[in-house]
Amino acid sequence: MNARAELVRGTQLDKHFGGVYANEDVDFVVEEGDLIGLIGPNGSGKTTLINMLTGHLKPDSGEILIRGRRMNSQPAHAYAAMGVARSFQVTQLFGRLTVLENLLVPGLTRPHSKRHEVTERARRYLAFLNLTHIENLDAKNLSGGQQKLLELARCLMLEPAVVFLDEPFAGVHPRLRDELIMHIQELHRQGRTFVVVDHDMESILRLSKRLVVMARGRKIADGVPAAVQENQAVLAAYSGQ
Repeated sequence: MNARAELVRGTQLDKHFGGVYANEDVDFVVEEGDLIGLIGPNGSGKTTLINMLTGHLKPDSGEILIRGRRMNSQPAHAYAAMGVARSFQVTQLFGRLTVLENLLVPGLTRPHSKRHEVTERARRYLAFLNLTHIENLDAKNLSGGQQKLLELARCLMLEPAVVFLDEPFAGVHPRLRDELIMHIQELHRQGRTFVVVDHDMESILRLSKRLVVMARGRKIADGVPAAVQENQAVLAAYSGQ
């Protein structure tokens, strides 16, 4: 069996805000083909961790490697150029641009991009995500679920090696949540790598092939979901002990 390529590695990552440690001595590895659920109680440091791993926060100590290249001092757009895409808890769309135009923005930032080719690719992703019928709507007029689907499409326009999704199911109607899960699963079957952060435990367990659990800024479990669910440290963290 061939070894999978390592896409992202965070080693002994620390991040504090004043006297509060959001992350402390965290190791985190993403390999090609992973479908990772990242969970933990409120305030456990999940979003801080992915902010560091995608270049939106610099660690106070530790090391971040993207495809073997040290990235600690690099800005977020350098991570994106290395194949790291992400969504946000609160969608970061251009509200006054149409759905299609929102996809053209990241697509046209790629070197040597041509507008007609980018438009064709954008329409393929809109069709895949069942958004073709709203391509001319302004993004501000979309429902919460449609905005989450559009943000996933924006990530895909970068043709990323790995996609970090932060709270993709929050505030989403159950029908669109199920649709989003189905799309992530299909993209994973096609070879995409995902790290998904969410509080919706049912959805994360349906989706994940590997489960990582944070508590009080530290990683306390990492493995197949069935084993992690039985981990005593995880049960204690969720019971507040």
